[in-house]
Amino acid sequence: MADSDGLIVVDALTKSFDSRDVLAGVSFTARHGEFVSVIGPSGCGKSTVFRMLAGLDTPDSGGIHFGRRDAEPTGSHCAYMPQKDLLFPWRTVLDNTILGLLVRGVPRAEARRRARELFPVFGLAGFEDARPAQLSGGMRQRAAMLRTVVQERDLLLLDEPFGALDSLTRTDMQSWLQEVWQRYRWTVLMITHDIREAVYLSDRVIVLSPRPATVRREVRVDLPRPRDLSILATPEFVALEQELLDVLHSG
Repeated sequence: MADSDGLIVVDALTKSFDSRDVLAGVSFTARHGEFVSVIGPSGCGKSTVFRMLAGLDTPDSGGIHFGRRDAEPTGSHCAYMPQKDLLFPWRTVLDNTILGLLVRGVPRAEARRRARELFPVFGLAGFEDARPAQLSGGMRQRAAMLRTVVQERDLLLLDEPFGALDSLTRTDMQSWLQEVWQRYRWTVLMITHDIREAVYLSDRVIVLSPRPATVRREVRVDLPRPRDLSILATPEFVALEQELLDVLHSG
C-alpha cells in the first residue's frame, strides 16, 4: 500500500490478544497537515491502533510507514496524548509540559524556553508556576496538549482528548483546538466517540467495524473552514452526522 503524498500509512494491521482477534486488517492514510478522526464501537481496537502508532505495541502482521523514513522507530514520529491528562500534581504546570522533551534529552533550560513560548497560544499565560490542582478541567487538557505539541513530532495522536469534560467545556475546547490546528497545521489523528466532534474538527473520518476491526467506511468532510458552531445546524453537517450514524449502526 503506497501513498507518495501520505505522511503516515497504516497498512493491513492485525492483532490478537489471548486468541481473541482485535484487528483484522486495518488500513488508512493521513496526509501532512490533515486532521483525521477515528470512530467505532467501544472496544473495537481504536486505542490498540494508536498504541502501535506510538510504538507501544506491535502488530501481528501489517505495518506502519512514515514517508521514506521507515528505518526509524515508529514512536519517534509521534506524540501521544492519552485520555487522561496525567499531569503530576507535585510539579508546576510548566514543568509538567516539558516532560517529553526531558525524556528526549533536551536540556531543562531549553525545554522550559520552548514550552513557555506556547503558554499564551494555549491560554495558559500566567499559570506557568501553578499546580495542576489550581487549573480547570479545560486548562488541564490544554496543558496536556501543550506537553504533546511541544515535542514537535510529525504526528499528534489524540485519544479522546475531551472525553472527561462537561458539555460546555468540551464545546469550547473543540473550537479552541480547531483554531490552533489551523494556525499550526499539525497532522492529527484523533479517537473520539462523539460523531459531532469528529465532523466538526476533521477533514476525514475513519469508521472502524466491531471487533475484529476493519475499516468500514472513510467519510470525507468537505465543509468550509474555519468552522464556527453555527455550521452544526446546516443540512450538510447534519447529513454527514447521519451518514456516520448509519454506518456505525449497520450490520
